[in-house]
Amino acid sequence: MSESLLACPPRAFLGVERSVLGRPWRGRLDAAGEACALAIAQIHGTGDLLSRILAGRGVTPDTAQDYLDPTLRNLLPDPYSLKGMEAAACRIAEAVECGERIAIFGDYDVDGAASSALLYDYLRGCGTPCVIYIPDRIFEGYGPNTEAIQTLARDGAKLLITVDCGTASHVPLSEAARLGLDPIVLDHHQAPEILPKAIVVNPNRQDDLSGLGQLCAAGVVFMTLVAVQRCLRDRGFFSPARPPPDLLAGLDLVALATVADVAPLTGLNRAFVAKGLALMHARERPGLKILLDIAGLVGPPTPYHLGFLIGPRINAGGRIGDAALGARLLTLADPLEARQIAEDLDRLNRERQELERATLNAAEAEVLAGPSLENSAAIVVAGEGWHPGIAGLIASRLKEKFRRPAFAIAFDTNAIGTGSGRSISGVDLGRVVRAAVDAGILAKGGGHAMAAGITLARERLSDFREFLEANLAAPVAAARSGETLLIDAALTAAGANPALLVGIARGGPYGASNPEPVFALPAHRLLDVVNVGNGHVRLRAEAGDGSKIDGIAFRAAAEPLGQALHAARDTTVHLAGTLAADRFGGRDRMQLRLLDFAPAS
Repeated sequence: MSESLLACPPRAFLGVERSVLGRPWRGRLDAAGEACALAIAQIHGTGDLLSRILAGRGVTPDTAQDYLDPTLRNLLPDPYSLKGMEAAACRIAEAVECGERIAIFGDYDVDGAASSALLYDYLRGCGTPCVIYIPDRIFEGYGPNTEAIQTLARDGAKLLITVDCGTASHVPLSEAARLGLDPIVLDHHQAPEILPKAIVVNPNRQDDLSGLGQLCAAGVVFMTLVAVQRCLRDRGFFSPARPPPDLLAGLDLVALATVADVAPLTGLNRAFVAKGLALMHARERPGLKILLDIAGLVGPPTPYHLGFLIGPRINAGGRIGDAALGARLLTLADPLEARQIAEDLDRLNRERQELERATLNAAEAEVLAGPSLENSAAIVVAGEGWHPGIAGLIASRLKEKFRRPAFAIAFDTNAIGTGSGRSISGVDLGRVVRAAVDAGILAKGGGHAMAAGITLARERLSDFREFLEANLAAPVAAARSGETLLIDAALTAAGANPALLVGIARGGPYGASNPEPVFALPAHRLLDVVNVGNGHVRLRAEAGDGSKIDGIAFRAAAEPLGQALHAARDTTVHLAGTLAADRFGGRDRMQLRLLDFAPAS
């Protein structure tokens, strides 16, 4: 280990049993992990730090080489391992062969937009007439609806493919079949035992044994296109005059959706994102190129940029504007039209941020005015006139602040609430929401482990709160009891350099289930602490050797972390966070994204 890397204590890291956020710090590796890291370094020559990072993410000496080079060739399973896939692929191939008009019905979030664009691009590449339909969040709600399906049938569609929705849409899909519009569902949300009358490809349906439940909808669509291409080859559809579309050209969309939907970045998903980020860096898709420019990104994109800069802008149309804008942007070849839509989405995103701030203030006031949070398993806030398009964002902010699952619900004038929930690691929210639907408490509901959407009548609000407390108390208590900040290694400001960042990037891309390495910076003096931007806190710290590092604590100005930073200015503290390159304003230097700190007493 270089001189900038310090040894990890076996118990409390740097002796921090309780940080300013009330968390103990622990080294990520136990004794067995330390031995594994040493073996990886010796066998693969990966160096001490990268080896520790790999071992801390479950990599072994036997799997390290494949982990460092995740390839679709090694990780992509036979798509027919998904239940219903062969039937779906054959029906889509038949429609392509016959030139049938295909209707793609997508969700209004990033995964839905990317999935719709991915399927649309492929079908158009085959010369197949197709159309994308994205429902209006306010007037139509989530998933296929009867009126939209009737319109698509009147317009001549013969095949309906729902993406990122449809698994529980019994009535609308029955109507599609009645109208002669064959329905196929490509989805990933948790599924009821009884499926709609359609070909359903969903790795989370209860009889699917593929083990691919971690895929987002775009991942399922990509797998489907692999199967469709195989089917079309077998039928002799392609020829030198009509070559097959380039499947790999859509991996930028799969990467975007995977990150934005917070799917685990392990196994196949990690390969999708690694290859998709490389493709995105080439900036060949006009819509994404312009969004990256508008967001001010210089250099290669990372999962952080997809999750916090690109995803929110694509989502903005579905939240408070035209829900179809995101999917349309991702399919455009005309850079002028793409720029217009990208600028519209950027404007809508700024409006969304203002709306979110006002609603969040009201939501937090409701939480703090309610019963004590000490023994509460979940937070449920509700408001008249709240914009339902930002309910998920409010739930996410409350989950982050109060560290427990949270729901935000917007009630309309008819006392019908539309809401979203966000969960903490280790607590399966989708399962509980489906149980609440089965119990008759929710009118509609579905989702996955970390996020869910619900519809309920106002008179059932208290029942829903009680149901959550009864069903989440044990898993939330277990998840919160294990709350610690896991540290991968310690270093000084001098050790936080671009070479270090290049080295640790080999273990990425990082994200859900493959967390970014967390570093502790021991005994650094806080030289400067100032609030900047929309509630962020910027800091500068100095090590004992005089080396300095800049840092940022996002959305912390009004939170305990930000307040504690201001109080600790000019004192010596232990800092903990992740590292990133800060290229803002043409600069190129290291930045610590602060997660926590503790007095260096």
